[in-house]
Amino acid sequence: MTRKALGGLDWPGLMRVGMRPPAQGGLGLKPVEFWALTPAELALMLGVEPGRGVMTRDRLAELVARFPDAKAKGAPPTT
Repeated sequence: MTRKALGGLDWPGLMRVGMRPPAQGGLGLKPVEFWALTPAELALMLGVEPGRGVMTRDRLAELVARFPDAKAKGAPPTT
């Protein structure tokens, strides 16, 4: 199966980190514990911070306004 077929999530990777022993960098969950979690609970346990979602034109404009490019001294003009 592809990631797209699995809803865009890397389930094999999530299963590895969720069920891998803590000594190997995983959470050490039993399969029944892993599958009982919601994606939000798993993300919280993995320390994933909630994002703002996909990049939209409005979000890009907001970032450009907030973090304008600074021209370095002696840099050639851009075209």
